[in-house]
Amino acid sequence: MKKTAIVILSDPKAGSEESLGRVFNALASAYEFKHAGEDVKIIFQGTGIRWPEYLEKPEHPVHALYSEVKDHVHGLSKGCVAVFGTEVSGYELLHDNEVPGTPGLPSHLSLRKEGYDILVF
Repeated sequence: MKKTAIVILSDPKAGSEESLGRVFNALASAYEFKHAGEDVKIIFQGTGIRWPEYLEKPEHPVHALYSEVKDHVHGLSKGCVAVFGTEVSGYELLHDNEVPGTPGLPSHLSLRKEGYDILVF
């Protein structure tokens, strides 16, 4: 079975069509992989850790799509949450990559060793 990890870095606070387009296309890709029966993980990293707070609001234009793939959210970067902050809770904080001076980041090396293709949005 093919495995894909989708890393979302775009910043919702940018308020741009580009950042919205990036998260929309990331989630649309996750939706496609999910419905094809493939293993897919969604990771929010960098300023992308702010997205769940926005996407969980029913009035957000991408809310319905997010609701369809939320069960595939692997987590948020713990180090990025510490730096950029977010008001959302209930997500796993990923910290396998013990970067000095941080509480840890998601490990892309571990994902690759587990056979995941990695897409970055």
